[in-house]
Amino acid sequence: MSTGQERAERRFPSDKARQAYKKYSRRARKMTWPDHEDFQPMTADANGEGNSRLARIRLVRDFVDGRYQKGERLVAAMIAKKYAFDCSSALSVLADLHALGMVALSGPTSAFVLSVRPKEMYEAYAIRAALEEIGGRSAVASLKGNTTVQKRAVDNMRVAVRNHDLDAYAEHDVIFHRSILEASQNDVLLRVWDSMIFDIRIRAAIGKVAGNLPEVVESHQPIVDALERGQGREAGLLLRNHVETFLQFLKKAEMDSVFFHQDLEIAREVQRAFIPQEVPSIPGLSCETFYKPAHGIGGDYYDFFSMRSGTWGIAIGDVSGKGIGAALIMASLQASVRAQALQPHSDPSALINHVNRLVHESSPVQFFASLFYAEYDPAARTLTYVNAGLNPPFVVRCQDGRSRVFRLQPGGTPVGLFEDSGYNSKLFRLEDGDILVACTDGIIEAESRDGELWGAQRLESLFLACGRRSPQQVLDRILNEVSAYTNGAPQKDDMTVLVMQMQPESRPAP
Repeated sequence: MSTGQERAERRFPSDKARQAYKKYSRRARKMTWPDHEDFQPMTADANGEGNSRLARIRLVRDFVDGRYQKGERLVAAMIAKKYAFDCSSALSVLADLHALGMVALSGPTSAFVLSVRPKEMYEAYAIRAALEEIGGRSAVASLKGNTTVQKRAVDNMRVAVRNHDLDAYAEHDVIFHRSILEASQNDVLLRVWDSMIFDIRIRAAIGKVAGNLPEVVESHQPIVDALERGQGREAGLLLRNHVETFLQFLKKAEMDSVFFHQDLEIAREVQRAFIPQEVPSIPGLSCETFYKPAHGIGGDYYDFFSMRSGTWGIAIGDVSGKGIGAALIMASLQASVRAQALQPHSDPSALINHVNRLVHESSPVQFFASLFYAEYDPAARTLTYVNAGLNPPFVVRCQDGRSRVFRLQPGGTPVGLFEDSGYNSKLFRLEDGDILVACTDGIIEAESRDGELWGAQRLESLFLACGRRSPQQVLDRILNEVSAYTNGAPQKDDMTVLVMQMQPESRPAP
C-alpha cells in the first residue's frame, strides 16, 4: 500500500468518507474517464484543422448537454476565445448552428440560442438514409477488398464506446460514413451531405442515444463486410437500415425527454412548496431573500420557522450536485432540520449532530450538504449558530462612519460527509442596524466569461463603505454586481441569498 493511500485511509476511515471528500473538492467534481484505451488520434495539419474539428465537436457537445440556455446570446469573439477557434471558424460554426436550428443569427457576429426542432431533424435523417443507400451501392467498386479506413473507424468507435468518449465516437462515425460517400465518387451526394451539415448533425445527436451506442457501433460491421465482399446492393440496404435504426433511437430519446420534462415540471412545483413563499414576520429582524436554481430544480434551500421557546430557526443549505437528486436530498434535509427543531435539544449543535447522522445514513455517497443553521432569540437579540461547511455568512456593523465585517466561520464539515463529524455552536450578539448576509456557492463561484470566480472577497468589499441600507437595497446590490461580473455567462450553480437586518430595539417613551 502506498504512503499516500495509507494517509488517506487514516484520515478517512470509511469508503464513503473518502469518496465524498473528493466530491467536496471543487476540482474533483469534474468528470473523468479513467483507463482509456488508445485509438487512432485526430491530428492537426499545418493549418490546425484537426484542432478546429475537435473544438467544433466540443462546442456541439456543449449545446446538446445544455451548456447554453435558450435565449442566451453568443458572440463570435467569445466562441473563438473559449474554444480556441480563429474568428472565421467561429463565424462558420454559428452559421452551421443556425442551419441546424440551434441558434438564430442576430447580426454579422452574434446569435441567440434556440431549441432544436425535432421534426426538421427527423426529415434530415430520412434524407440521409436515402443518400447513404445510394452511396453504398456506388462505393463498392472502389472499396471491394479495400475497406481499411472503414475498419479502422469501426475499431476506434468501439474503443470510444468503452471509454465513454462521445466526442471521439462522433468523429470516427463521421469518418466512416463520409469515407463511403467519397468512395462513391458522386459529387452530388457529397454536396447534399455538406449542404445539410450531416457532420454536425451526427455530433449533435450522439449524446441523445448514448445508451444505445454499443448496438449502434456493431451495426457498422455488416456494412464493412458487405463492402469488402463487393456486395453493393446489400451494403446500400444495410446503410439505410443503420441510419433508420439510429433515427428510431433518436425519436425514442426525444419522447423520453418529453416525459422527463413533464416529470421535471412536477418536481419543480413540489420543490416550490418547500421554499418559503413569503418571509415570515420575525420580531426585530427585517429579511429579504433570493433563490434561483441553475436548472429549474436544484439543491439549495432556505427556511425560517418558529419554535415553542419563542426562538426562530433560520437555515440556508447547499446540497452537492444539481437537479432532481440534489432536490430530493434537499427536501429530506429540510424535513430533518424541522423535525429535530421541534424536539427538545440543548442547543443547535446537538440538533445538527443528529441531522448529520440522519443524512449520512440515508443519502448516497455523492450527496452531502453545506449548511448554516442558527437559532435567533428576539428577547436576547442573539444568534446561536452552527456553520457546517457553508461559505461564512457576514455580519456587517456600521459604527462611527466605519464598517466592521464579522465572518461566521465554519465549525464543522458539511452535513452527511462523515458519520460522526462533531459540531460546536457559537453565539453572536446582534446590535441595532447589523446586517447578516448568507449565500450559497452559486453567488461566490459565479463565473465571468473568462471562467474567473466572483469570490467572497468581492462580496465582502461591498460592505466596506459604511452606510445605512435596507435589506432589499443590499440584496439588489449583490445581484447587480454578480450580474455585471458574469456579463451574460450561463449560471452554473444554484443561487440563494438571505439578507437580514437587526431593527432598533423599541423602548418605552420617557
